[in-house]
Amino acid sequence: MTGTPLQPTAGNGPGSLPTPQPSMGLAAYRRELELALAHDPRRRENYEKYQRARRGEVDLDYLPIKLDIENVSRCNFRCVMCQVSDWPKGRRAADLPLDAFKRLVDEQYGLVEIKLQGMGEPLLQRDDYFEMIRHARRSHIWVRTTTNASLLHLHDNYRRLIDADPNEVQISIDGATKEVFEGIRRGSVFERVVENCRLINAYCDQIGVSRTKMWVVVQAGNVHQLDAFVDLAATMGFKDLALSLTLTDWGQAEWGRRNAEIGVDGRVDTQTCFRLLERGRALGITVSFWTVTSKYSTRSRETLCPWPFERAYVSSDQRVVPCCTIATPEVLDLGDADDFTGTWTGESYRRFRAAHLDGNIPQACQGCYQKDP
Repeated sequence: MTGTPLQPTAGNGPGSLPTPQPSMGLAAYRRELELALAHDPRRRENYEKYQRARRGEVDLDYLPIKLDIENVSRCNFRCVMCQVSDWPKGRRAADLPLDAFKRLVDEQYGLVEIKLQGMGEPLLQRDDYFEMIRHARRSHIWVRTTTNASLLHLHDNYRRLIDADPNEVQISIDGATKEVFEGIRRGSVFERVVENCRLINAYCDQIGVSRTKMWVVVQAGNVHQLDAFVDLAATMGFKDLALSLTLTDWGQAEWGRRNAEIGVDGRVDTQTCFRLLERGRALGITVSFWTVTSKYSTRSRETLCPWPFERAYVSSDQRVVPCCTIATPEVLDLGDADDFTGTWTGESYRRFRAAHLDGNIPQACQGCYQKDP
C-alpha cells in the first residue's frame, strides 16, 4: 500500500476519516444520556461537576462518569496480540460476582456509561452476565460489550444477549478467511463464528434494532484483507464496521516488542481508507477507523489521556486499573474496587494523576503517548 500514511483524524473536517460512533447512532446516545441524568439527581450533579472541571486537578470533586468492568478474566481463545495468551489456561483471576457488580454500579451513582468486558470472553459467565447488563440498563446506563461470538449459538445466547438490552455489542473478527482468522484468533472455528454473527444480526433485524458492530484489529497477518473485511461484514449482516489500526502493548515492554513486530502503523494509507469507505457505502456498511498512534501528548493538559480524570477499569478480582490498554492489576494496581470511591479519591490515584500532569508519564502508560521533542 502506498500513498499518504494514515493520520488519526477526528472525522469531522473535509477529507478526514470517520471514527467509530455508537451503533444506535449519536442521537440515541444523547437521548440515553439525558435519561441517565434524569434518573438520579446525584448523577446529573456529578456530571455537571465533571463538565465544569479542567483536566488538570489531582483532587477531583466528582466520581467517574464511565467504567470498564471486567466480568471475567478468562477466554476460550488465545489471540496472538492479546496478553491472555500468556496466562495459564487463559485465565488470570476468578469471575466478578454478580452481587459485587450490582454494588459497584449502584454505589457509583455518577455512571452514565460502562463497557462490560475486559480481557475475557464475557459470555463464559452465562446468566450472571446477562443480569449485569439488565441491572445497568434499568438505570439507563449506556452499556457497551464485546464478544468473540463463539458461544452465541449455545442456549440461544444471541437472543438472550440482545434481549438484555445492551446499547452496543462489538464482535471481534480478525480474519476474513478461515486460515487467517484461526491463525490470529487461536482456538477459534471460523465457520462457527460466521454463522453466529449471522444469527445475532438476523435477530436484530427481526426485532428492528441496531446493536452490533464488527471490530477488526488490523495487523500484519490480515492487512491484505481490508477489502474482504467489508465484504464479509455485509455477508454476515453487519451494518457497522470499525477497523482498529493500532495494537496495544498492555503496558508491558515484552508485549510492546511483540505487537510492534505485527503492527501496521504507517502501512494503511488514506487512499486505501477512502476506498474502503466507498466499498462500504455500496454494500450498506458504515466503515470507520480507530487509532491511538500519537493520540496523547504532554504538551498541554487538553492533550493528556482523559482516563485518569473521568474513567477507570475494574478487573474481575475487583482491583482498580488505570485503563483497558493495561487491563490487568499485575501491571498497575491503583487500589480496591470494593471501596471504589475511596480508591478514586485516595493517594495512589492522586499520585497517578499528578504524574500525568507533571509530564512524568508512568511507564505502563507511555505506549499511548507520542514522543514529544
